[in-house]
Amino acid sequence: MPIFDPHIHMTSRTTRDYEEMFHAGVRAVVEPAFWLGQPRTSPGSFIDYFDGLIGWEPFRASQFGITHHCTIALNPKEANDPRLAEVIDLLPRYLVKDQVVAVGEIGYDAMTPEEDLAFSRQLALAIEYGLPALVHTPHRDKAAGTRRTLDVVKESGIAPERVTVDHLNELTVRMVLESGCWAGFSVYPDTKMDEDRMVAILKEYGTERVLVNSAADWGRSDPLKTRKVGDAMLAAGFTEDDVQTVLWHNPRAFYAQSGRLDLPGGHDADAVEYAGNSVLRGVAKEA
Repeated sequence: MPIFDPHIHMTSRTTRDYEEMFHAGVRAVVEPAFWLGQPRTSPGSFIDYFDGLIGWEPFRASQFGITHHCTIALNPKEANDPRLAEVIDLLPRYLVKDQVVAVGEIGYDAMTPEEDLAFSRQLALAIEYGLPALVHTPHRDKAAGTRRTLDVVKESGIAPERVTVDHLNELTVRMVLESGCWAGFSVYPDTKMDEDRMVAILKEYGTERVLVNSAADWGRSDPLKTRKVGDAMLAAGFTEDDVQTVLWHNPRAFYAQSGRLDLPGGHDADAVEYAGNSVLRGVAKEA
């Protein structure tokens, strides 16, 4: 029972993280393009960054037994910088690359007119290049931002099942699932979502069209949060099949819509023995 983390920023992580992730059962990741913390001031810096996502990072991951794909986009926060508007014009050269399985992260940070334009343009690119879309919801005014996000997704004409709306919480999950989009949850040590809240949401809404990720980046985060959610699910009475659905089959199904998801035979869900399977069973028995 392997783990597929559908949203993690490995550029910010160390090789030790890769080692620990592998031993926890992680066999595949998707790394979305995002804000690096230090504002970028020219489109050229994005070229170098995107090149790393499709070149160096997949190689680095492969050394630790993990398959790495990515999503490419101008992120919402930096969409507000007029110096970076032409980054969107650079995207087509990357959206045809084999490692790219979605357009993302796109969406809202502060819900500005500039973000509206960037969001709409990049949803149009997702349609044009036949790719799913990974959508970031704002940290503030979460409910209002999610409603606005769903309106823009609907107006774009992209099929809702090809969209994951991420960073959700208890206030936003229902509206996203009712829209037909996938519901993404980022599990963090202190913010966003934790394991117990995630289990409660799964109990209420089920496991269909739900993606659980660590979104681990340069801030306080934990690249093992997917595994910890699996532990918590089993302790709460979910079956191993339920865990496999949420932590492997669901992200695999979503990104397979790109037609580019390449999980070699050794990573297939039916062929891989989850490294920590015995530990997971032990957790369930002790609960």
